[in-house]
Parts: sequence; structure tokens; C-alpha cells
Amino acid sequence: DAVYMEAVQAMTGGGGWPMTVFLAPDGRPFYGGTYFPPEPRHGMPSFQQVLTAVDDVWNNRRDEVEQQAVSLVEAVRARTTLGANASGGRHVFSPALLDGAYQALRANHDDEWGGFGRAPKFPQPAMLELLLRAYAHNRAPETLSMLETSLDAMASGGMYDHLGGGFSRYSVDAFWMVPHFEKMLYDQAGLARAYLHGWQVSGHERWRQVLEEIVGYVLRDLRDPEGGLYSAEDADSEGEEGKFYVWQLDELLSVVGGDQSVADWYGATKSGNFEGANILHRPVRGDLLRPAEVESARAALFADRDKRVRPGLDDKVLTEWNAMFLSTLAEAAGATGRSDWLDAAVQLGDFLLSSLRRPDGRWLRSWQREGGARVLAYAADYAWLVDAFVRLGEATGSARWIAAAREAADSMLSLFWDDDGGGLFTTGNDAEQLIVRSKDMLDGATPSANSVAAVALLRLAALTGEEAYAERGEEILHVVGQLLESHPAALTWALGAVDMLVSGTTEIAVVGDRRDLVETVQSRYLPNAVLAWGEPYGGPLWAGRAEGGAKAYVCHNYACQSPVTSPADLLSQLA
Repeated sequence: DAVYMEAVQAMTGGGGWPMTVFLAPDGRPFYGGTYFPPEPRHGMPSFQQVLTAVDDVWNNRRDEVEQQAVSLVEAVRARTTLGANASGGRHVFSPALLDGAYQALRANHDDEWGGFGRAPKFPQPAMLELLLRAYAHNRAPETLSMLETSLDAMASGGMYDHLGGGFSRYSVDAFWMVPHFEKMLYDQAGLARAYLHGWQVSGHERWRQVLEEIVGYVLRDLRDPEGGLYSAEDADSEGEEGKFYVWQLDELLSVVGGDQSVADWYGATKSGNFEGANILHRPVRGDLLRPAEVESARAALFADRDKRVRPGLDDKVLTEWNAMFLSTLAEAAGATGRSDWLDAAVQLGDFLLSSLRRPDGRWLRSWQREGGARVLAYAADYAWLVDAFVRLGEATGSARWIAAAREAADSMLSLFWDDDGGGLFTTGNDAEQLIVRSKDMLDGATPSANSVAAVALLRLAALTGEEAYAERGEEILHVVGQLLESHPAALTWALGAVDMLVSGTTEIAVVGDRRDLVETVQSRYLPNAVLAWGEPYGGPLWAGRAEGGAKAYVCHNYACQSPVTSPADLLSQLA
């Protein structure tokens, strides 16, 4: 789909679905477009006219078809290898690059309603993560203000499910009120992480509440009994978009015993705000911590809503999206001390290992209860697995997860690495051969495979001391270096890896049974830090430290400060 969409965009300057592409028998495209109407209109030919013209050129002017196919394949190859060695050399990454990216976000931020750009407005969790990284460095009031505006406005609007937790995919307006009601697993993963980190840097309990409700929604409504997580819930139920979520005022009041204060809390009125009904929201932005009587009413409304026909469920378990959520869940479990979340994270990790791999270790992309796992996994699947297993190792102190991360990283580099141009191809060298072998470079609704891999490989290298991982992670950044300089907002996740290179990593080892020291580290927002504790697994962080009493070592690029034994001293060193 991605390859032929590139062909349509090269031909027409735009893309979208439905997509129509005409191919030679060997798979090369020679003509295409998006929607063709049944009858000619607005200067567009009908689909039947298109078919007649293609039939004519195929039978009578085959040489033109061949020329067009050759030029289109070259155009697709150029578009899908965008950034590969574009600079012809290696880049020097500096704080100026990060500051330029921050200033680009600053200029694009909606200071009134939060988020970036205009309607329809997507939550853009990778951009929020870049703001959080910036705040960790600059502690500037304006940076915190952007975070507060965006995180509060999103969680107060109708795009957030105030009864059951979780975010819809996007808002059709600029102020987060009317959503496209579809709920995607990847959005929950990205936004739970943003609210987790927002809570860590600010201490705002309302953001921790949002985090807990997102996780609660996913583990309650998207978890398969065997442990995997489903992909999405539809926008529609009973053939109507949003029907499951909206309320008439009298319907709401009947559930809460006529309590008008509950209707006021959720902004419900007689006229409504969506086709005569009410999308529940919080009119007082950021006032999210519910009084006891409102919480009781919320529970009653949730229980009553649960009797409705639910939206359609996409019950595919996708490796990439599951690993993305696992990465967030593992980190959140450590930060909050929620043992139930840690148990769920371990269960999810075990499910992925047991159900999404072939016996020979090759990861697969998708699993369903009927039919099991299928489709060879892509680079993005592997990249998120590396990240998720590293973070699960940091959360549990179990060496087996670091071993799983190394195994996934080694397989990823073996299957997807471009020995000539650097970076990761989207498909493995064992996959079906397409007309071009493309690379997933730019961050979109989800971070690109190369961006995720750069961060994950640098973190794995810092934990294990394996320089080869760091070299590959850095090489990815050199591949996209020119794009990072010219279009930083298109590579916001990759900029996290740049931050690690520019700032250096902080390696923390807690030796011995000192959970208080571990929790001191896990509770803080330390975007460029890695944590080793529990079971030793080799490497410089463990060398010579398994004996000698319980203590914590704080190192920067493996240059370590004096070991400490108290949380207060550890906090001082981390600061």
C-alpha cells in the first residue's frame, strides 16, 4: 500500500483512499489515481472512461506504458529512500539543532487551545515528548505553559472519554470538542506516556489521573484473555458515529437522580453540542480531579453506558502497537509503583514472545484468536520490541528482558539494515520482493521505524556497553541528518536520539537489594537515563559491582560518581 501510494502521489501530487493503480504484470505501476466517479464530473473522468483509456494504451501504445513504468518506479524509489545519505557525509549534531526544533514547535503551538496547527487537530504525542525533553533542559515557564495548555485542553475536551478513559483519534475542531470517535491503541500508548512524563515533571495529580484512566481503558476494553491488546474500537455503533458516547440531558439526569451539578460538571445542556446530543467534557479546563459525588455519578453513568451496543472492535493484535504500549506500561509501572501494571506488562511481554514469533525466532506482524499469527514483521515491529523489552528490563530488574531486547536488536539489524545507504528498510531481506525496498523515515501518526530504532539502540547500548548498537543508532541519525536540520517537526522522535547524543546518557546501576534507590530513579523524568538493577547481565555497569554492599552508581557516558547509599544523595547526583 505504501509503495503504490507513493506512485499515486508522484503521478498526481496527492494521495488518499480509495486508491486505484494500474500495474504491468511484474507489479510496476504505470497509471493511477484515487477516486474515480461512476459518471464524469468536475473535470474528472468516470471510472469506465479510465478503464477504456488504459485498455487502449495497453494494447496499442505499449512502449508508452513501459516508459511510464520505468519513470514511475524511479520516482517511487527516490521518494521512498528520502533522506538516505542525502548529505553525502556525517553530521555534527549540536544543541542548536535541538533548539531549532523547539523553536519550530513553539511557533506552531496553539497557545489558546493547545496542540499544534489547525483543525482537524491530532494530539501529536511525539511533539509533546519533544516539549517535555526541552523542559527537562530549559525549565522555562513558557515551555511548561505550552505543556499545561495542551495536556489540560486535550483531557478537558470531548476527545477524551470522561467516563471510561482513553482518547479518540483526533478532533474535527481546534478546541478538542468533537472527536472522530475511533480509539486507536497507538494513541493510548503515546498519550499515556505524555501524561506520565507530564506528571513526573510537574507533579500535577490530574495528569496522573488521566494516565491511570488511559491504562485502565486499554487493560479493561482492549485486552484479549490471552494477554495481547486489540488494535482499535470503531467510531460507529448501530450505524451511527459516536452513538455509544453521547448523551441527551434528560437521559443523563435520570441516571444521576436529577443532580444538575453533574450535568454542569460535564457541560451537558438541553440543546447539546453534537447533533442535539451531548459529548461530555469538562468546561473548566484542567479541573479534572472529581469530587466524591461526581466520581460516584461518573461510575453510575459508566455502568449505564456499558449496557449500550459497543462500537465495533478491531481485534487484530499488532506487534508494533502492542510493543509501543508495553514500553509505556512498563515505564509507568515503575514510576507509579503500580504492581498490577507491572504484572500486566510482564504478561503482555510473555504473550508477544510466545504468540508473535515463529519457532525459528522470526517475529510476525499480526495475531488474531482465529488463525493465530501471520505476516512477517516489519522494521517498526522490531524497533518497538527492542524499546519495550529494554524498558521492561528496567521496570522489573529481570535480565531475561534485556536478553530479549538484544535478540530482537540483532535480528532487526540482520534483516533490515541497509549496508549501502545506512538505516533500516521497512521490509526484511526475507520478505516478498516489491518494486522498491522502501525506508520508513518520517514520523507520522506513529514514530517511524528508524526514529524508534535510533532511540532504542542507543538505550540498549548504554545498558549493555555494546558499542555496535550505538554505532547503528547514530548512523540512522546521519542518514536523516539533512532532514533533521530542514524539517525537524517531521522527525520529532528521532530528535530524542539526537538529545541522547548531544547531552550524553546517564547510566544508573543499583547494586544489591535496594528498592528504595530503584524507586528514586524510576519516579523521576530522566529522558536520557538508563537503569540497571536486579539480576546482573554483564557489561560495564555491572563490572566489579556485584559484591560490596547495596549502593547506587550514577555515571555519565560511563564516567561514574562516588557510589551512594541514601535516596537523598542519589537525588542530589541525579540533579
